[in-house]
Amino acid sequence: MKRIAGFDRPGLTAELDLEGQAVLSGLLTPGECDAMAEICADASLFCETLSLATVDRGQGELRRFAPRVPPLLRALQEMLYAQLAPVANHWNGALGLDERYPADLDGFLQECRQAGLRGAKWSMSRLCKRDYLALHRSSEAAHVFPVEVSVLLSEPDRDFTGGEFVMTEQRPRMQSRPMVVPLRRGDAALLAGHQRPLKGSNGYYRVSQKHAVSQVRSGKRIAVDLQFQDAP
Repeated sequence: MKRIAGFDRPGLTAELDLEGQAVLSGLLTPGECDAMAEICADASLFCETLSLATVDRGQGELRRFAPRVPPLLRALQEMLYAQLAPVANHWNGALGLDERYPADLDGFLQECRQAGLRGAKWSMSRLCKRDYLALHRSSEAAHVFPVEVSVLLSEPDRDFTGGEFVMTEQRPRMQSRPMVVPLRRGDAALLAGHQRPLKGSNGYYRVSQKHAVSQVRSGKRIAVDLQFQDAP
């Protein structure tokens, strides 16, 4: 796994602040993508399988991992959380929110358990021809970590066509701004799950965001998504 230290961390932080999203190119190697795909093929590791249509999230299949995730997923979430906690604390401070996040994942998960939340939520999405993930955003509840992660395991134009990762941004008194986030196999999209601060001439204001996956035209698109807590 490519270490976060190998990326331009100040640049990623600046991109998250400005755009509400950033891409970690090549976070997983091809071998790690293959290992992750094998994990996703093991039905015993999942506690729930949902049709996206039944939860009004589009069309396709969503599988949620059981609380005890495989070591590769655990290592990935620990590494990402440690790097994203400072960003999350900066965002909450800029928005005037009291919530602050511990420096390590175990500390955060302990706070989640005390608040009645379950542990980090990994899910796998499998989208085939004509499937899509509808625009949505995460919960605003307390203790919800404001940054989410999506890692693409399939190769665009080889394993599938279409299926672009897209976002919309709503700034006060402005039309929604659409964004297409280009991903290759092994890339991770870091994104604001619900809102983020943006600095204007009179200080910070709130920007709301949603994200989605456009319709797959052919093949099969597989991705794993991480929220650092499972909100009720």
